[in-house]
Amino acid sequence: MFSLNKLSPTITDMIRFDHSHVMVTFHQYTRDKPARIKKALAETICDAVDIHARLEEELFYPVMRGITTDEHVLAKSPSEHDQMRNVIALLCNTEADDPDHDRLMFELMRLVIHHVADEETVLLPQAEEFLGQERLSELGAQMTRRRLELVTPKAGKIAANTVLGFAGSTAAIALGVAGTLFAVKKFGQKHA
Repeated sequence: MFSLNKLSPTITDMIRFDHSHVMVTFHQYTRDKPARIKKALAETICDAVDIHARLEEELFYPVMRGITTDEHVLAKSPSEHDQMRNVIALLCNTEADDPDHDRLMFELMRLVIHHVADEETVLLPQAEEFLGQERLSELGAQMTRRRLELVTPKAGKIAANTVLGFAGSTAAIALGVAGTLFAVKKFGQKHA
């Protein structure tokens, strides 16, 4: 019988991937980008942080309450999510060409980096130590199902913002690959 648990990444791997995704997107955001790109990147980050926070609050933190040896980190995590949500609300109501947009984005980045550091150095290693591979995979499968429920209504917006926000990077990568293939083809023709 097919089991999503066996195919799913562990919950800790999924949380780390979410952290990486947001950090990569933050790195795309600079003050000198066009307003439409900054807005797309901001919306991508805001959606990702919101979905990630809900998944942790619904699935990860309840499991960790019984096993963590550092209740302080776990206790402050939901309030850190609330701080991020407050900044996200302000950011969503600020035009990308407003100087406050950059300030709010960098404030959100600061909050996320602090939060990620606590999770990656305390909670995730403890989860891996105390829960075991089977339970981590089971929780990963639950997170996958719940993520699909949360992402589905926003899928079009998320895809459009991702394409727009990463357009320059994607184009540069595509041009680099195309240039390399062209050079390899030319080199092969000369030496054939």
